[in-house]
Amino acid sequence: MTSPLLNPRERAACLWAEHFTRNTARENPGVLEEVKRHFTDGEIVEMSLMSGKQGMMNRFMDSFAIPIEDEGEVNKIRKSVRGNPDKMKAYLQSLIDNWPEDFPEPNPDE
Repeated sequence: MTSPLLNPRERAACLWAEHFTRNTARENPGVLEEVKRHFTDGEIVEMSLMSGKQGMMNRFMDSFAIPIEDEGEVNKIRKSVRGNPDKMKAYLQSLIDNWPEDFPEPNPDE
């Protein structure tokens, strides 16, 4: 990846996403070394989880021949979803306020 449109950190992210998706990172140890020059271990884990999730969704959609929405439909969703920080804070506070002291034990397998 040598695109002049991306900075070195962005190129490293693309490099990791490609090798992670193709499952070739192990056989190319220089890839992880390059990525570690630009990202923390936590950031690499997060990129890996996002790449894996997106790959799984692509396989799922392709396998079931689910059509992709056109951009107009996606834009409707983007416009309708606006997070309200005060409502989110109130929701999270209600979770904290109602958090149980004890959790029941899981049912043993019979």
